Amino acid sequence: MQFDFGQNWLDFSKRALTRKKIEEARIDFHELFTGIELKNKRFLDIGFGQGLSLLFAKEAGAEVYGNDINPKCYDALKKTASLMGIQGDIPVVVGSILDPSTIQQLTTQINGNELFEIVHSWGVLHHTGDMKLALKNALSLVNDDGYFICAIYNKHITSKPWLFIKWLYCISPSFMKKVLIALMYPVIFIAKILVTRKNPLNLMRGMDFYYNVVDWVGGYPYEYASEKEMIELVEKEGFSCIKKVAAEVPTGCNEYIFVRLKVTIQVH
Repeated sequence: MQFDFGQNWLDFSKRALTRKKIEEARIDFHELFTGIELKNKRFLDIGFGQGLSLLFAKEAGAEVYGNDINPKCYDALKKTASLMGIQGDIPVVVGSILDPSTIQQLTTQINGNELFEIVHSWGVLHHTGDMKLALKNALSLVNDDGYFICAIYNKHITSKPWLFIKWLYCISPSFMKKVLIALMYPVIFIAKILVTRKNPLNLMRGMDFYYNVVDWVGGYPYEYASEKEMIELVEKEGFSCIKKVAAEVPTGCNEYIFVRLKVTIQVH
């Protein structure tokens, strides 16, 4: 049982994505990548959704590749590219990051023995059903001195109630799904105002509040990790955390930038 993220992203690209949102998302993307060279770098986006990050990286001169489990995201990517006026196919592997065959397909996309210099996965790996394995597989695709950039749901006392809500949404018939969205929309709107003291409609990364609510209510499978747990999980795979940004709301996404430490062999 899994929420149809692809359909949500496709609806977003068709109905809510505007040139204004694209420009806002572009500014946020380049702020995130401050100090990280993109030109001529191999850039992989795991769970690329509507494709904005892939397309911004392409604009910046990166050699881009995409991976998503839902084929509808490829349709959303093409819709977004059309709106941005970007032509040319982007290599995409449709498959789960949990599946060894997906890892194999991704590594055969690039020439030689090198891996990706930048692996980006924003708010995705906690929806795979096995976040730890998804993290391990994603990290295995990062080259020496390469970057792993991700966002993962924060662990909070309300995380388990959210897990129940998401599960309930996914097992419900379509009319009940609409009822749940209608009930949760004002709750989330008011909660965001109280916690952030900001207008919830003014979102970063070019997002749209309605489609975010659908994602938040329906996004199952659902896992989470505290900052400490997340950093420990990634650093034991040979990475160092060089930047972290705490979630604005308790169960929102913490943002991380990790760099893979180059292993040096000492000869005695």
